[in-house]
Order: sequence, then structure tokens, then C-alpha cells
Amino acid sequence: MKRTIKSYIQIALTGSIFFTGTSCSDFLEEPDRSNFTMENYFTKPEHAQSAVNSIYESLRAVLGGGFNGAPWMMLEFATGLANTELGQAQNSIFVRNLVNNSDNEYGAAYWTSSYRGIANANLAIAKIPGITMDEAAKKRYMGEARFLRALYYYNLVRIFGNIPLITEPVDLKSETLYPTQSNPEEVYKLIVSDLVEAENSGLPYTDATGRVTTGAIKSLLSSVYLTMAGYPLQKGAEYYQKAAEKANEVIQSNKYTLFPSYDDLHIPARKNTGENIFMVQYAAFVLPSNWQTSIIPYNQGISAYTDETGAIFANKEFVESYEAGDKRAEEKQFYYSSFSLRSDRSKTRSLGGYYLYKHFDLEAQLSTTSSGLNWPVMRYAEVLLTYAEAANEAGGPSPAVYDAVNLVRKRANLPALSGLTKEQLREAIWKERWHELSFENITWYDMTRLRKALNVTTGKFEDFVGHKFSYGPVLKERELLFPIPTAEIRNNSKLKQNPGY
Repeated sequence: MKRTIKSYIQIALTGSIFFTGTSCSDFLEEPDRSNFTMENYFTKPEHAQSAVNSIYESLRAVLGGGFNGAPWMMLEFATGLANTELGQAQNSIFVRNLVNNSDNEYGAAYWTSSYRGIANANLAIAKIPGITMDEAAKKRYMGEARFLRALYYYNLVRIFGNIPLITEPVDLKSETLYPTQSNPEEVYKLIVSDLVEAENSGLPYTDATGRVTTGAIKSLLSSVYLTMAGYPLQKGAEYYQKAAEKANEVIQSNKYTLFPSYDDLHIPARKNTGENIFMVQYAAFVLPSNWQTSIIPYNQGISAYTDETGAIFANKEFVESYEAGDKRAEEKQFYYSSFSLRSDRSKTRSLGGYYLYKHFDLEAQLSTTSSGLNWPVMRYAEVLLTYAEAANEAGGPSPAVYDAVNLVRKRANLPALSGLTKEQLREAIWKERWHELSFENITWYDMTRLRKALNVTTGKFEDFVGHKFSYGPVLKERELLFPIPTAEIRNNSKLKQNPGY
């Protein structure tokens, strides 16, 4: 923690990627750092913009790929629904086999990058109010900063549990240089406060450039309320109602719609539009997304990329748990099991597994080897399923609940749900979440807030603790959280490791 906190101020002034305009080519530009000092910074309107831009940068730190895997995979292997062909990717294998420990570099990346983003947000929130500039623009920048701080804390509290809660800029003389841990209740209180304030900051409902929007704020708030209704806070019916109301505001805005085709989910030209509510931003040949080599099979010769790593793919049992006729499980919808050969595109090779097509940039894989595909953080499909689950929990089955979940099912060519009890509908909605939101870093969060896991053989949900993965390992209570990184425990004696690690 020390190494992260002591450079908080420096980080905010040296963020390497900035949004500076309305097009993809404009907002990925290198700033001039030559005149950045604490004495002359936070004095001009453009300083407010660049300070907020620096907060976005940490969103990319946990993504990526390569022969060592990438931190985002941690949340997928922890579900028991993913596999890897990379024997050297020990961080992935330890999580997948439920023998994880606090030395795992994936967890360290989430911790460090999130607190870096929080540090930049804290600095922006503290300093922007003092800048002489248009008040409406100032309010919007503050809204963006609060949303991003809330998002970083939302990830941290779900991954690590009791975490340091830092809301002010930190330097080497700060009392919070070695912070204590706060309980999840305190962290969620800040998250909600930030999002409620951001909601009233005058941001547009949508924004094709990828900046924070009112739609993104309301969508995240619905997710937060849904989590607060479940574990570990267990706030129940009141918060299910809050989640339903906030998700319904997004639905009733008519600003978002499901794409007609699943192909639209991984076409770079569709990013920040349609059902894409909030995404991590990339641009081909400028700042390309770098997970493409991870979602292709190991050395099968199908891609223009020379590094074919096979770092992550879906377990066969999970893909086969989709309902008969579910379009999402068909070839080259969410997954692919065959592909043409790089040496001869008229020939097709069976790959022997189910690889991730929903994150597959076809043009980059076939020719350019530079992907501009964004990473989805929140999609409209998730909002619909959040509304359906929360409204069902708060008031039972209703036409509106069925409408929401059935929109998702209709695109999958599945029959509409009807005539179910509250309990039956609950599990049907859960299953839609597992199948629709797979491999988007959402399923493990659902498992821990519900304390439930999908048995891919029976199709039934069972208790998280004691759930056996299809390949053998059994979840224990300790897997409800990840371990706090070893380096943070060593650097800060006030931090206590999570149980079981």
C-alpha cells in the first residue's frame, strides 16, 4: 500500500492517456508533462479535464492477455466455468484449482490499479472546485470523478472485503499513508453517495465517446443496490426495490436497446452505442485492446496474430448447459469451436474447445492484428436482468418482470417465460444472467452476492460453499473473497489478511 499511496499526487499529474475531444482519435493523446507541477496545476479548465481523464486510465490495467494470462481472467477462473491451455500461467491455474494465495499477481494488479484510480479521483474531487471555470462543466467533471471512484471501490469491496477507505489526497505526511481497513457497510455508503451525487451532475444520458453518462451512473447504481440486497450486507427487500426502480429508470429512458445480432457486441464500430452503456476504451493502432491473443487456441494457426496463447476458454460443460436451441451457444455467437486456417482460409480446423467469440475482433484476427474493440463494463442486457431479478424479489412475478427477462431470451431464440412461481422465476433469471453475461467479469460477483453457484450438469443452483466444479475442486468459504496481496500486508501492518489465506 505504501508504494501505491506515496505516489498518489504524481500519478494524477502524469496519466498517460487523455480524453480531449469527441472522436476516438482525439481522446487517446499523449499530454505534455513538461510543465506539470503542484504549483501551476489545477488552475485552468483544461487541468480539470486532464485530471478527470487520468482516472479512466486505471480501467485498462487489469485487462489484456499474453502468455502469462491477465488479471481479468481471475474473476472468470474463480467461477469454475473457464479453462486454460497455458501451463505457465500459474496465476490462472492457482485460481482455477482453488489453491490461490496472496502472492497472485492478478490480485495485486486489481488492488494497485484500483487505488491508483481512486487516488486520481480523490485529487480531482478535492482540487477541481477551486478552479475558475464554467460551473456546469465543473459539475460534470466532478460527476465523472465520483462515478469512477465508486466503480473502483465497488470492484475492490467485492473482491477483497474489508479494504482501506481513502477519500482525500494522500502524501507522505498524511495520516492515511498507512490506512486501516473499513467494513463493507462503510464502503458501500461512499459508493452510493458518490453515485447519487454523480447522478445529479448534469451528464448526458449517452455519449458515443465513451465518457461517463447518466445512463451509466443509474445502471451502476442499480447493480450496487442489487448487491447490497444480497450478501454480505443482506439488506433485502428495500434494496431489491431500489435496484428495480433504478434499473427501470434506465429502461424507461428508451436510450438503450439490445443489438439485433450478437455480432454487434464485438464489432468495434458499435462501441459506446446501442446496448453498450459503459466500456473501457481502446483504439486500433493508437491504444489497441490486447486480449485478442488470449481468446484464440494455443498455436492452432488460425489467427493473423503470431501469439496464439489459449489463455482462456469456456468449459465444455458450461456451454452445454445452455437450453436446447439457445442461439448464444451456437457456433460463432458467444463461443466458437472451429475456424479457418491462416495458411488457407478455405480450410477449417476443429479447435477441440469452446473459445470466446463475444470478445473476438474479426478484422484484427484476420488481418490487422490491432484491435479497437472496447471491453464491456455494463450492457443493457444486464440492466434488463437486474430489473427482472430485483423486481421479482421485491414483488414477485409481474408482466414487467417477464417483459424484461423475455427480451433477453427472445434474442436468444428461446420461448418466453410465463406462469412461474417467484422461486422458479428467480432461478430462471439467475440462469439468464449466467448465460447472457458470461465472461464479462460479472458471474463471480453474482455467485458471491447470492452465495449460489450453477451446477452445469443438473442445471440447478446450489450453495456456493460446498459447490463442486465440473472438474473436481470444491468451493470453500474462503473463496468468497480473494486474498489481500502479500506486498500490501507487508507494507502496512494495519491490514489483516482475509480468512483462509
